[in-house]
Amino acid sequence: MKVISTNIGSPTTFIWNGKEETTGIYKKPTDEPIYLTRNDVSNDEISNRLNHGGFYKACYVFSSEQYPYWKDLYPDLDWNWGMFGENLTVSGFDERQVYIGDIYQVGEALVQVSQYREPCYKLGYKFGTPKMIKQFISHGFGGTYLSILKEGFVRPEDEFTLIERPETSLTVAELFHLVFAKEKDQELLKIAASSQAIPRKKRLLLSSYITS
Repeated sequence: MKVISTNIGSPTTFIWNGKEETTGIYKKPTDEPIYLTRNDVSNDEISNRLNHGGFYKACYVFSSEQYPYWKDLYPDLDWNWGMFGENLTVSGFDERQVYIGDIYQVGEALVQVSQYREPCYKLGYKFGTPKMIKQFISHGFGGTYLSILKEGFVRPEDEFTLIERPETSLTVAELFHLVFAKEKDQELLKIAASSQAIPRKKRLLLSSYITS
């Protein structure tokens, strides 16, 4: 896996249900390396720290290979890396092969694959239609958040080197599907609910679906 683009957002305001809101989802590629801290990406806008940022959501990663699918659906948008609000656009990122809890060295940073992305109305607003949220969930490739175990700079062309993989885990794609599936795989639920890479609140939620 290789970093194609490092992306940073500035505060952007929009009107939602008659109220002005601010978001950092409008990210743009930057020529400068970005610094991954334990709670966020330096100089990146996080407007809602209740739901974004923090140890388990310090950095968001999205696959460059998913872009053609969305460009075909929304050809009239102004496309550039960072379109999905990701800090790192990464090539070779196959969510069916990357596991929750994986630890990677990338640039100067040591990172751990953490949790799924829950698309909210701001992503739909950016794409111009709320139906995009259902499309995003149905497509099944939502990217992943990273926890930062060692802070450091990351640059385009930096590669992800796998350092450690849990003995038992589930893939990024499996977790994303599991969360939104009406009928949830009980074995995958047990694995996800015991993963220390996922925040406790999410593990408790997943545990509540275990019936056997």
